[in-house]
Amino acid sequence: MTTADGKGQGGDPGIPALPATSWAVLGLLSFGEELSGYDLKKWSDWSLRFFYWSPSFSQIYSELKRLERAGYATSRMVAQETGSRDKRVYRITDEGMAAVRTWARTAPVDPPVLKHGPMLRLWLGHLLEPEQMRDVLARHREFAETMRLRAQTDVDGSKAEEAWAYPTLTLKWAERYYASERDLADAMLADIEELERARAAKGAAPASGEGKRP
Repeated sequence: MTTADGKGQGGDPGIPALPATSWAVLGLLSFGEELSGYDLKKWSDWSLRFFYWSPSFSQIYSELKRLERAGYATSRMVAQETGSRDKRVYRITDEGMAAVRTWARTAPVDPPVLKHGPMLRLWLGHLLEPEQMRDVLARHREFAETMRLRAQTDVDGSKAEEAWAYPTLTLKWAERYYASERDLADAMLADIEELERARAAKGAAPASGEGKRP
């Protein structure tokens, strides 16, 4: 089993206490490709960032060293065709494949932790002018639509690769998720308009910091 932060418990035979990022990097290697740190960063930007996060280069290399020490990955230097410096590439081991398979099958389904910056700003709407709240939501809507389009593009580009069938499903989920975020932003903009109309009808001044309770 694993703890809530994604670390394997020491009681699991052969499964060390690895952080969730280690399992994510090992998962990228589980598709059978021999990948460099640059490749892993590119793949995580293409897939992981839509539903988890994309680790930095330094985090990826740190996790690769951890995985090598655990015997879950091996590396070798290969010459570049362009004549530039050699690069190190990584491949999952049989032990690593068994470990990530066990982790994927036995890890508990932890609920996602939502930290929604735009909603935190809207929660403090009594300290903002209505136009500021609309601007926050408009920018969030633009971000959500941009991410939806990127996910849609990646879905279209991954359909021909049979090995990426399940990552493609997560990209489809991301496309739907960001579409819902876009639509929720539109709904919240409409809610603000309705609130301001109600205030105007009552002759109340716009929210300006007089709120008394959260």
